[in-house]
Formats: sequence, structure tokens, C-alpha cells
Amino acid sequence: MRILGLISDTHGLLREEAVRALRGSDLILHAGDVGAPEILETLRNLAPVVAVRGNVDTGEWAQALPLKEAISAGPAMIYMIHILNGLDMNPAAGGFQIVVSGHSHKPGQSEKDGVIYINPGSAGPRRFYLPVTVARLDLGGRPWKVEFIELEGGASTKPEIHRLS
Repeated sequence: MRILGLISDTHGLLREEAVRALRGSDLILHAGDVGAPEILETLRNLAPVVAVRGNVDTGEWAQALPLKEAISAGPAMIYMIHILNGLDMNPAAGGFQIVVSGHSHKPGQSEKDGVIYINPGSAGPRRFYLPVTVARLDLGGRPWKVEFIELEGGASTKPEIHRLS
């Protein structure tokens, strides 16, 4: 398991740009606020998917999603949770090297006590001034590399959108 696609806060909208950015992933992690089960079905056409439930995932379909999840991916133990403030354990003491979360819609990466915290940002509808992003995590060598991919802007004038109900 080398390349992990990281996505969050789709809120029922999976952009074609996000699908292209995640293509080639060995595993896709969705950090919650999926918004519609079709999002996960489409992502499963690209790679296996592990998803957690976010605060907007309230439908009956979403009850099958856990609130938090532990994943072993190649050399890394990863802890997933939608809202980072809900983290009720010490990831380093629990043997985790990476924590993936969403909710804030702000892409970012930080490190604390040897644990890398990654928020891929929001891949769904634009919120305020925040960018629309996904991330790719390369576990192929040390240090592990995180790449944030902006889905709107740049050379593209009008993004292709798949709107799911």
C-alpha cells in the first residue's frame, strides 16, 4: 500500500476533478460528511474505500459508517475521525503515526509528538473563501509525503461536476 487518496466533506457532491485526482490510489480514505452513499460507490470504482461518518451523515445508509476507524496501511497505522476535537485518545500512545480528519474544510498538515495530522480539506461545495481540495499521501519512502490538490481554480475555468442526490 503506497498511495493513499484522502478526501473529506463531499456533502453529496463528487467532482470529476476529485475522481481524477484520486485515480491511481491504492486506498481511499474519506474522513466524513460524505453526504450520499453514491459518493462511496463511485470512489470504490477507483480503489478500496474506508470512510467514517461525519456530522451531516444522518441518513439510514450512514449508520453503517463508524465514527472513527483504525487502518493499517503498509508501514503506517492511521486513525480516522471526522471532527478532530472529538479525539479522545493519545494517537502516539496508541501506536498511530497518522491521524486523518475533516470537518473544518481547511486543508492542512501538522505534527505533534511524532504523529502527522492531515486534513485533506473539503472536496464538496465551496465554503466561504476556502479552497476545494483533496490530498494524496505517499507512504513509499520516509519522510512520508502529503500533496494537497486544489480542485477549482488554476487553468480550469469551469469545473466538471457530478451532483449526487
